[in-house]
Amino acid sequence: MYSVYHLLIYSTGTPPCRFLSTCEGVPFGLADAESIFALSSGHGRCGVAVVRASGPASATALRCMAGVSRSPPPPRTALLRSIRDPISKEVLDRGLVFWFPGPHSFTGEDSVEFHIHGGPAVITAVLQALGSVPGMRPAEAGEFTRRAFQAGKLDLTEVEGLGDLIHAETEAQRRQALRQMSGELGHLYQDWTHRLKRCLAHVEAFIDFSEDELIEDGVLNQVDRWVCDLQAEMERHLKDERRGERLRSGVQVVIAGATNAGKSSLLNTLCQRPAAIVSPIAGTTRDIVETALDIGGFPVLLSDTAGLRESPDLVEREGVRRARERVEQADLTLVVADCADLPSDAQQAAAFLQEHLRSVLPPQEQPETDRLLLVLNKMDLLPEEQRLELDGELRRVSGFPPVCLISCHTKEGVHDFLTVLHSSVKTLCGDPLSGAPTLTQARHRAHLQQCFSAMAQYQRYRDLDLALAAEGVRLALTSLGRITGRVGAEEILDIIFKDFCIGK
Repeated sequence: MYSVYHLLIYSTGTPPCRFLSTCEGVPFGLADAESIFALSSGHGRCGVAVVRASGPASATALRCMAGVSRSPPPPRTALLRSIRDPISKEVLDRGLVFWFPGPHSFTGEDSVEFHIHGGPAVITAVLQALGSVPGMRPAEAGEFTRRAFQAGKLDLTEVEGLGDLIHAETEAQRRQALRQMSGELGHLYQDWTHRLKRCLAHVEAFIDFSEDELIEDGVLNQVDRWVCDLQAEMERHLKDERRGERLRSGVQVVIAGATNAGKSSLLNTLCQRPAAIVSPIAGTTRDIVETALDIGGFPVLLSDTAGLRESPDLVEREGVRRARERVEQADLTLVVADCADLPSDAQQAAAFLQEHLRSVLPPQEQPETDRLLLVLNKMDLLPEEQRLELDGELRRVSGFPPVCLISCHTKEGVHDFLTVLHSSVKTLCGDPLSGAPTLTQARHRAHLQQCFSAMAQYQRYRDLDLALAAEGVRLALTSLGRITGRVGAEEILDIIFKDFCIGK
């Protein structure tokens, strides 16, 4: 469909900006910039679809297709109109039309929206009609948002927040994306930018005018304090344990343990569907089985892995290698053990489980109990008295991760396990609505680390060469500007906007 629109526009071989139109007696001159259009709502049948156009030809499209008079309609006011083909005058649909004159629009340009019925034939007809308006062409992915950025309506952090909001699948992701789109993260970086500019201005003033005794004593000492304060704030911002990035991309939760402990059964229980094959034959799972879950509003990428054991089978050995590799990369590991394998004595069972944890976790690594959950499956096979003794003993042993007794067969204990899992995931992601805004993108972190290093250059050269020290502050400013798009943005624009859908 997309290529058809291009053919409709370019089949004449004449560039759109060279068309002249007298649609309904209203002349249309040469456009200063290309105008774009696209379906902005989702594809497929729906009650209402939104088709958006932006650019100099938007007013022409409004007149040609909605029968609006020469004078512009009231801005941001719904008008019920018959939508017509600009060439044949055939009525395509009857819907609402909104006029957004620039610069008070999303893109900063004149824009129009057609709210039409959402049938595929109606949408296709309206898009084809827009394609026949002189100066109009189909929008590329993310082009509306790119124009909003170039018009200064959004900085890059807000653009990325908008992209995250479009792709948000859980409640926590929505909250974090909305907070970033509202500009909180950008405002923080802009504040740091203004403070760095002040530092640079004072240093350069000292370099230029200190010999003329026009600069007060102590100016550089004041800059030293400002730089130290900024470094401390950035260091706290960087030491967020990647909560924002983890929330944006999903918490990596890995199910690991010995063969036939019930790992695949646990995956199926959490998914509420047969995502993995379950059989009494040891070593059934040989590759990573992944599924995405929403755990209390937080995104989780859950992975079932091969049972950890020595095997002569080459394929199973590869599965075990991949399982251990995935455990090393995990944000949270669910170590599953079979209750039937536990010694009847509670103390011996605790020692057995400690050894089991060491066999699952990477070698020579102290277990981080906040990154582990010990899941004892098949609790229905244990007598009630033995369960209570085991639970009491494990609570007494120090350094043990949280322990959950469940039965994937009877579903006993699953609700309590989900409560503990949700608490662990929430701790890893943090509350997206509380505290200072967190980093959500790897590129933010990279530029902030460069900024931090550049400020260290100021401190390193401050007493040796003030010009080099000032260059450190200047580099720090450049790094911050690359986050918001205020400095050196061209090389990263394509990377950011390519993830947007057509029509946004």
